Amino acid sequence: MKRRFLAIVFTLFAVFVLVAPALAQSSYLFSVPQETVDVYWNADGTTSLDYHFTFTNNPSGHVIDFVDVGMPNGNFSITSPMATAAPAPGSGPAPTIPLSGTINGAFADVGGKRVNLSSDYQGKGSYGFSVDMGAYAIQPGQTGTVHVYVGGITGVLYPDSKDSNYASAVFSPTWFGSQFVEGNTDMTVTFHLPPGVQTTEPRWHASPSGFPSEPQAALDNEGRVTYTWTANVSATQAYDFGASFPKSYIPDTAIVTTNIFDVIFGGITAVIGFMSNSLPCLCFAIIFFGIPIFSAFNTNRRKMQYLPPKVSIEGHGIKRGLTAVEAAILMEQPLDKVMTMILFAVVKKSAAQVVKRDPLELSFAKEPPADLHQYEKDFLQAFAEPDATKRRRLLQDMTVALVRSVSDKMKGFSRKETSDYYKSIMEQAWKQVEAANTPEVKSQKLEENLEWTMLDKDYDDHSRRVYTGPVYVPTWWGRYDPTYRPTPAATSARPVSAPSVSGGNRPLPGADFAASVVGGVQTFSSKVIGNVNSFTEKVTGVTNPPPPPSTSSSRSGGGGGGHSSCACACACAGCACACAGGGR
Repeated sequence: MKRRFLAIVFTLFAVFVLVAPALAQSSYLFSVPQETVDVYWNADGTTSLDYHFTFTNNPSGHVIDFVDVGMPNGNFSITSPMATAAPAPGSGPAPTIPLSGTINGAFADVGGKRVNLSSDYQGKGSYGFSVDMGAYAIQPGQTGTVHVYVGGITGVLYPDSKDSNYASAVFSPTWFGSQFVEGNTDMTVTFHLPPGVQTTEPRWHASPSGFPSEPQAALDNEGRVTYTWTANVSATQAYDFGASFPKSYIPDTAIVTTNIFDVIFGGITAVIGFMSNSLPCLCFAIIFFGIPIFSAFNTNRRKMQYLPPKVSIEGHGIKRGLTAVEAAILMEQPLDKVMTMILFAVVKKSAAQVVKRDPLELSFAKEPPADLHQYEKDFLQAFAEPDATKRRRLLQDMTVALVRSVSDKMKGFSRKETSDYYKSIMEQAWKQVEAANTPEVKSQKLEENLEWTMLDKDYDDHSRRVYTGPVYVPTWWGRYDPTYRPTPAATSARPVSAPSVSGGNRPLPGADFAASVVGGVQTFSSKVIGNVNSFTEKVTGVTNPPPPPSTSSSRSGGGGGGHSSCACACACAGCACACAGGGR
């Protein structure tokens, strides 16, 4: 009996040793060290995708004999002729794709050897195809590179919900099931925008988690604007990348529009989905109704927000040491007011003097002071340009640089706490001016605190309430107001003469002094930078580009999650989430 028992144990052990590796190889297990995809947004409104995957098969994993690739929609073909570009599978190297990415159809190769494509897509999602690796399947423990090209995909561009003159291009690279993939992936996604789009016209959308906040912008070999995102991330996640560009560069018919019947049908679908899938499908109502309503309400407000949202969530604590001008940027004061504050600053430092206020003309010191901030230097450089259009462009560049400088300084600090801190400085400045019990003291406090009091959003009304008597102007006021001439006995502070009596002793009422400051702001908005909203929008287009339009009207990318369950982010909203597995 003892010998029989030992024989059974030995036999079971032998069977386990022989069968266990085979069982282990029944499951796919691999890493994706690298994934790159070039996304071509073509002049005809189609999209072409050029993927390169590097797979390293786990020694105990199943041979990678198929790779499922998710697609954004069903408007593609894997059987279309390749315009004589593609040889038959196995008969030679794969064709070279032109940089324009305009070949229609699809093909794939493994290490440069052509392989078949199959409609037998088993990834999680509605659209996709599979790459039949054939004789070039990646064996356990081996590494291989899979190249996949798909061209002529239609129905991928949507109206930009933030700007009716722009088209929205959003793409999500294919991803793989978490049960198949181990380790992270060096992922690179490059958008090639339509030919002719100028570098100042497109806008990138908010970057997905794990990627830098701004893509790398460049020009490809054909002169097309490119945006490139690169990061070491998980290949099991969906990442949405987006950009918007003027729709004039593509046919109007290429833009997918939604009519009222689509919305109604979508609403019915959502109700059915809610009944079958419970709470997850509440996202439909939010995406199709809530976001567009909120978007329309918020569009004008966002265009005036020139600091990127990331500043407000990057840390805790107060950032001290900002100038009044930088604090104005942080608090998103109107840019015509910010310009006036910079003018006051350079005049106070004797770097410039107002020669004429309407239109505004400046003269400059032969030797500029050493303590000028960079934005003050840029401001003076802009006003040295006699051409009004070029001056406005230089002022825009100055403002963009100033906003980015403030954004950099705010890294690691709380925007809310810092804004509240500088608001308290503004309030304290007003209190000091109001508490002054003699004209001389009030003049001193005014000279010290003028720019800080201008942070008050109600500066006009507040100043008229505070300056009720004769106003003794700052010592530098004569360099700002050409009509002001102090009397020969002028000391450090003298009453402002009435504008009609140049050089006289008649003090200027407080309301007129406040009106003089406000009039300086109005001069900037009407004579220097033009329409302040348009000027600000051009700044925000660079410093705070629009976030991705709502997925219900703009999502055009596909991704994946493997053969079994995949957390498709918008699986119930008809957002073209396509899921791709990594073999079977």
